[in-house]
Amino acid sequence: MASVAFIGLGVMGYPMAGYLAEAGHQVKVYNRTKSKAEQWVGQHKGTRADTPALAAEGCDFVFACVGNDDDLRSVTLGRDGAFGSMKAGSVFIDNTTASAQIARELAQVAKENNFRFLDAPVSGGQAGAENGALTVMVGGDVEDFELAKPLIDCFSKMIGHMGPSGSGQLAKMVNQICIAGLVQGLAEGINFAQNAGLDVENLIGVISQGAAGSWQMSNRYKTMDAGQYEHGFAVEWMRKDLQICLNEARSNGSQLPVTALVDQFYCEIQQNGGSRWDTSSLLARLKVFGNN
Repeated sequence: MASVAFIGLGVMGYPMAGYLAEAGHQVKVYNRTKSKAEQWVGQHKGTRADTPALAAEGCDFVFACVGNDDDLRSVTLGRDGAFGSMKAGSVFIDNTTASAQIARELAQVAKENNFRFLDAPVSGGQAGAENGALTVMVGGDVEDFELAKPLIDCFSKMIGHMGPSGSGQLAKMVNQICIAGLVQGLAEGINFAQNAGLDVENLIGVISQGAAGSWQMSNRYKTMDAGQYEHGFAVEWMRKDLQICLNEARSNGSQLPVTALVDQFYCEIQQNGGSRWDTSSLLARLKVFGNN
């Protein structure tokens, strides 16, 4: 069993850290809101640290799952950041969805200070984290990946090594690009079906077994049909991810016309108070704007 730190106990990090503790690892947690860390310790019997540096001190593996590039820089390189106390040979695993650029920057700092770094963003949302069934896309040296894989496996159903540092983040961008188009297509299909007077339940039962089937269709059609948008990944989080995708596309020459369009649709949802609705709320936008 390893000594582990986990930095960031949001809707994803909280259960992910819990699975590491349940597997028998000695887990020390840090969260910006102290009460959340205390709650986690009360539930999982780990220990709490007052700073990222104190959390990382002496640990074999340090995980982080925070909000964005700036948050990640703060908990790694900032005052009392984890990188100031990482021991030689230890592994820092970043589960944040962030840019490939910061992943490469942090990997270089880690190399210069004799510890290891993996960018390992996750997919599967809150439900995947709570069920220990996330998909994890990992960038970094393959030897470091093999060291960390048994721990990552505690909260995942699929783990893949994507290539050198930054590749995990690039793979997550592809994941979000694909999801954006899928959800818009599903929203348009359900909106069309409702307007045409079809029984959506019966319809999805049939077409989900054919070429149109997807995870989004199977897991979101009921709440979409009912006009409920509080069951998954929030619009504001998706927009953050899509901005990362669009920025990277500008630098590597990729064309993302559908992604850019869906990002604008989500912007409209935000402007109408839907920042915390889940991503399937593209259907709500169609009902407000699409039928006028």
